[in-house]
Amino acid sequence: MNEEMLLPVEVECPYCGAGFELVLDLSQSDHETVEDCYWCCSPISIEVRLGADGGLETLNLKRDDEA
Repeated sequence: MNEEMLLPVEVECPYCGAGFELVLDLSQSDHETVEDCYWCCSPISIEVRLGADGGLETLNLKRDDEA
């Protein structure tokens, strides 16, 4: 994995509201995944969309029961 393609972002859990750092792997292009909140362990649905230049264009976090 190329470290230049890793992007740390501060996000907020849609369940408990706690903030934590999420590291995105931009080498995967557009993708969706599920990660557990660092604090409350609830499953968060994460949608990553990249722009034409390969940089982050959109990051959506939703409760897994809303996805």
